[in-house]
Amino acid sequence: MIIKGKDLSVSIKEALKVRVDVLSKQYGRTPNLVVILVGDDPGSVSYVTGKAKAATEVGIRNTTLRREATISEADLLDTIAELNNDDDVDGILVQLPLPKHIDENKIIAAISPEKDVDAFHPINVAKLWLKQPCMLPCTPKGIIKLLHFAGVDIAGKEAVVIGRSNIVGQPVAKLLLDANATVTVAHSRTKHLSSITRRADILVVAVGRERFVTADMIKPGAVVIDVGVNRDTRNGKLCGDVDFEEAQYIAAAITPVPGGVGPMTITCLMENTVEAYINRMSKQ
Repeated sequence: MIIKGKDLSVSIKEALKVRVDVLSKQYGRTPNLVVILVGDDPGSVSYVTGKAKAATEVGIRNTTLRREATISEADLLDTIAELNNDDDVDGILVQLPLPKHIDENKIIAAISPEKDVDAFHPINVAKLWLKQPCMLPCTPKGIIKLLHFAGVDIAGKEAVVIGRSNIVGQPVAKLLLDANATVTVAHSRTKHLSSITRRADILVVAVGRERFVTADMIKPGAVVIDVGVNRDTRNGKLCGDVDFEEAQYIAAAITPVPGGVGPMTITCLMENTVEAYINRMSKQ
């Protein structure tokens, strides 16, 4: 089975559009997402364009604030403070990575936790690990939705996550734990990695290396979630962290690149924006 995140994304966005329309009439305004784009990195521009397109599709008001790569950290913090204090703004997202002269941790911490639709703020991260109600990071949230979409019963399964980033590896491991999987977190420096990955009923790969996971590293019948987006050195096309051509004949189900996890990340951002909007409007 090829787990097509693009198809699931379309169905979720259709339902979300109906919900946004109802909520907008109920509360008298539409949800509002503001994205800050610093510089003109092609990858970042592409991501931001995709987010704006998805917002339009579901009826979310979307504003992209473009700032020069030379912007000072103080000026960027001032911009965030203004958005925090703007009652008409429900979600704030600062597109990463930022220029080297800006401290990303300081910028993320400056965003109001209730408007942090990326769920990177230390308070939201802490709530996730403490099993308290919170915004969920978009890619890990999308991965769990993809597993449910594929009919995977996570409980009792052995899951291996390759990658330990704060954005994907660690939070998806926590969500799998919360779904009652037995989870091992591995990485590129793990010794005897193949012997660990071959135990996995669910294998999530987020290591950032093209075709890092080969067919001999996969347990026959496993479910493989490929988070990586790389440029294939053989043909210049996009490819994942898993050698899809070989792995698809070993795995019971696998996500493609592109069209797998990526569309779900953006869709979950839209869900988070609506969630932030509801939380704020219900308090007014």
